[in-house]
Amino acid sequence: MMPTNQQPEDVAKTISQINEVIAKNDSGIIVLPSKPTPDAIAAGTAMYMALTKMGKNVSLVASAVPESDMIGVDKIKTDLNTGGDNLVISFPYEDGAIDKVDYNIKNERFNLIVIPREGHSKLEPKDVQFTYSGGKIDFIITIDTPNLNAIGDLYQKNQREFDGQTIINIDRHLINNSYGMINMVVKTSSSTSELVMKVIKGLKAQIDRDIATNLYAGILAATNNFTAYSVNADTFEAVAELLRAGAVKKPIAQNQFGRAPGMAGATPFGGQNQQPSMSPRAPFPSMNPFQNFGQQQPPQRQNEQAAPARPDEKQQRRVEQVEKEPRSQEGNDNTPEDDLKPKIFSESDGLI
Repeated sequence: MMPTNQQPEDVAKTISQINEVIAKNDSGIIVLPSKPTPDAIAAGTAMYMALTKMGKNVSLVASAVPESDMIGVDKIKTDLNTGGDNLVISFPYEDGAIDKVDYNIKNERFNLIVIPREGHSKLEPKDVQFTYSGGKIDFIITIDTPNLNAIGDLYQKNQREFDGQTIINIDRHLINNSYGMINMVVKTSSSTSELVMKVIKGLKAQIDRDIATNLYAGILAATNNFTAYSVNADTFEAVAELLRAGAVKKPIAQNQFGRAPGMAGATPFGGQNQQPSMSPRAPFPSMNPFQNFGQQQPPQRQNEQAAPARPDEKQQRRVEQVEKEPRSQEGNDNTPEDDLKPKIFSESDGLI
């Protein structure tokens, strides 16, 4: 099956193709980019949970495990294993910490014995992990990944595993080159989470509370709290359906809001460096009614500033008031000495 190298014209048809591949195969991997956005993490974990509920043997992988509190992040691995029959026992290891590894069989049980070197700590049972290897990879689902190089080291070290595979490419990036054999690339979508939701529904998988919570968080982050221009009626219909499915509206950390594609000057939501959009389509240029308070001056003041030689009207009234002040009735000989001094006015209308 060769890559189509073009954006799908019929989303429903593309979802049908994805459904056909997953229905015929049991094992696969879901791959995140090396620097996943909250939208990518939400979409990837939601897809992983949905396929697991369907009984598929899938792994969620990335070059590094991202920091996130979304459900299912603890399932992200940094290798391409999808299960299999080979039991792998792993634990933290420090160079020189183990003296030898031995085994024996007693009472019909196989015992693996790890002997620490003198002066090093013994192995704690809580640090031991069990996984399987040797599983077959039937399909690869890439999430929010414009090209395979965006996967990072995981792709660079395992290029052979990707060659000739059935790659399902789910993304909304404008620069996505449709490298997959099936390309669910909708460049006008508000988020990749919204695309994954459509795929999950097409697979007839149940969207439970955990899946709904992650997808809601992904859409929220990708759209800067539903303010991106890519948000449309379909987006709000998807959100309404997720809320009905039990999505929990958890507060999202400031650094989890990624830059929304197509929004010039967009910064993490709520950040101090957020700049207003310069697009003429922006419906709300300012939401702060006091933003310019005290900055504008009356038109007459502006005109007077343009002609500094003309005295200020308020200052002129002040001069006239002083000139009209009553003098002493006893004549000029008894006029207070201060009244004989010249009157000097400052620019702030005050008498000096």
